[in-house]
Amino acid sequence: MEELIATAVDLLRRGRVVGMPTDTVYGLAAEPTSREGVARLYEIKGRPADKPIALLVGSVEQAETLVEVSGWAADLGRRHWPGPLTLVLPMRRPLPRWVGDPEKRTVGVRVPDHPLARELLEAAGPLAVTSANPSGEPPALDHRTARRMFGNLVDLYLEGTCPGGTASTVVDATGDRPRILRQGPVEISDS
Repeated sequence: MEELIATAVDLLRRGRVVGMPTDTVYGLAAEPTSREGVARLYEIKGRPADKPIALLVGSVEQAETLVEVSGWAADLGRRHWPGPLTLVLPMRRPLPRWVGDPEKRTVGVRVPDHPLARELLEAAGPLAVTSANPSGEPPALDHRTARRMFGNLVDLYLEGTCPGGTASTVVDATGDRPRILRQGPVEISDS
């Protein structure tokens, strides 16, 4: 497995796109600092250019290098990470303008609860990840389905099945209380 992870990391650093299982749905990943990699990710998926992309991280500590996690948002993170919760938070440091929302200086982050995903994220660092599906279509739940959807457009498919089957809950955590942007497996009240 170490050799496969090393191959994936090498491809990501060269601006390539790698398919990866997560705890929710199968994802397509790119190195977030690679303009070429993220552009390929958007192109492969047919994702609208103005739709911000979130980051998957291997740990809460990795998340804290990118975003400000405090107050009630930190409590949510402690309760639901690793797991199917994406928190949109203020950037701790500038990120490339093609990651997150550069005008608001926010980015969604999530710590997935999947051993292979976490192994890749620990080796590669944070990754820009989106669900493996053409925009508007149901997401793939395993590498075989993703390969049928995208074929050779994706440079490597890490094998695996996604046990959750539903995209993560997305919460805007930049205000005084949670604002649900997408309801998923984690039930959170925004009132």
